[in-house]
Amino acid sequence: MPELKVLLSRETIAKRVAEMGAEIDRDFRGQAIIFVGVLKGAAIFLSDLARNVSLNATFDFIGVSSYGNRPIARDDPAGHAAWDSLGEVRLTKDLDQSLAGRNVILVEDILDTGLTLNYISKLLRAHQPKSLHIAALLDKPSRRKLPIEAHYIGFTIPDEYVVGYGLDYAELYRNLPDVCIVQNP
Repeated sequence: MPELKVLLSRETIAKRVAEMGAEIDRDFRGQAIIFVGVLKGAAIFLSDLARNVSLNATFDFIGVSSYGNRPIARDDPAGHAAWDSLGEVRLTKDLDQSLAGRNVILVEDILDTGLTLNYISKLLRAHQPKSLHIAALLDKPSRRKLPIEAHYIGFTIPDEYVVGYGLDYAELYRNLPDVCIVQNP
């Protein structure tokens, strides 16, 4: 069983998500939006973010899978095991509604290498939305392989393997209310 260390408490997360909701309210005042959550990790973040937005908002979900993942050795002192994407992403669940002419906020749990969000952004732009913005709970800019920026970022974090608040380790720990560092995977 891996050891977990709290990186972001539930109170810290709730405060920042409320601030992000206020930013979205300000930026889209008087307009309707659609949140598009990336399954499965963004589901909890999307739910909390949507409850902090007072605009007319709906949501949909998209599913993607990174395949060609391989274990890698990390250069950190603890020698944490990790997975690195070879950059191959495929769609596993498409949208249920049209995005044409709508304000879209793509909601992701973590902005890491940029591979997945670049892929999804291209897919969503093909639907011809009025606007496309990205909201990411976590950002790890040190891992970026492709350039991409989120319009709304909850927290910039170090290159650590994290779980909780929707993020998983082998499908476990998504239900933790805090974001925790996995210390001994």
